[in-house]
Order: sequence, then C-alpha cells, then structure tokens
Amino acid sequence: MTVRHADKKLQRLETQTGYSASYGSDVVKSYRRRMQFIRSAANEQDFYAMKSLHYEKRKGSRSSQRSMRLNDQFRLILQLEQDPGGRVVVIVSIEDYH
Repeated sequence: MTVRHADKKLQRLETQTGYSASYGSDVVKSYRRRMQFIRSAANEQDFYAMKSLHYEKRKGSRSSQRSMRLNDQFRLILQLEQDPGGRVVVIVSIEDYH
C-alpha cells in the first residue's frame, strides 16, 4: 500500500537509524515492523486478517481514523484516504492508551 506521514517525526522515525522521537526502543522497533507490514499489505483486509494487530475503527469524532497495536501500551493511529492511484494509508500518530 502507499503510505504518507502526517508528521515528519514519524517519517524520520521509520527511516533514520538511531532516531527515537522520545519513544522507547521497543516502541520504535514495533513501529518499524508495522510500517514494513503496512507497506507490504495488498489492501486493508490484510490488516484485519492479522489478529495480533487489533486493527479497528475509532469511535466518535475520530471515526475516520483506524488504530493498530504496537505493544500493550501504544497504538499506531492511521487514516485511509482515496487517491487517484488507489488507497493511501496516512500515518497520523502514536498514542499512549494508558
């Protein structure tokens, strides 16, 4: 899938070795693994198929967003947009759920 980052820090976190954006090493490692998975996915159904991601729609005012688990504490927030070339996954943020 095509990926775009809403935050330059998250783009840098994915690509720059040694950069942690103030997250722990376990969160950074999980984030980079999730990004590899997102980029290799054929479509959104691949996210639902991998149950360990806990991929789900957000509720309320953030119903256009989706989330997937990075670890027990942090979730990756993303949004799906339609582009002339197909669907684009926009990486919005990493949020602490506790």
